[in-house]
Amino acid sequence: MGSQTHPGRKVVLVSAVALIDTDGRVLLAQRPEGKSLAGLWEFPGGKVEPGETPEEALIRELDEELGIDTWASCLAPLTFASHGYDDFHLLMPLFACRKWKGTPQSREGQALKWARISELRDYPMPPADLPLIPILRDWL
Repeated sequence: MGSQTHPGRKVVLVSAVALIDTDGRVLLAQRPEGKSLAGLWEFPGGKVEPGETPEEALIRELDEELGIDTWASCLAPLTFASHGYDDFHLLMPLFACRKWKGTPQSREGQALKWARISELRDYPMPPADLPLIPILRDWL
């Protein structure tokens, strides 16, 4: 068995979170026009910058994108995605979070939707996000 290698294709580390409200719904954000995979729904988060931990990146991104505050102690590592796109390889830890301060609001023009776990497959999502759904469903 051989493995496919892609010389020069960089690995991009992106941290994502399943924000879970008191009704057991998960927050999805729609990728805005002009971004790659525009129109698809995803778990909130973003790229981990040099010198940041995945948790620090999420705390920063949640403040920037949604205007909410959370803490590393409230981010439970759940699973991860490892997915090869044409021009990079995505490594994305997914955390679960049930506790934050503030009400999530779109600060970057993205649509937001609270969805029941049974409804997640009704939303078109990036290929890297799809394998996370059954793991999240089993965890909830």
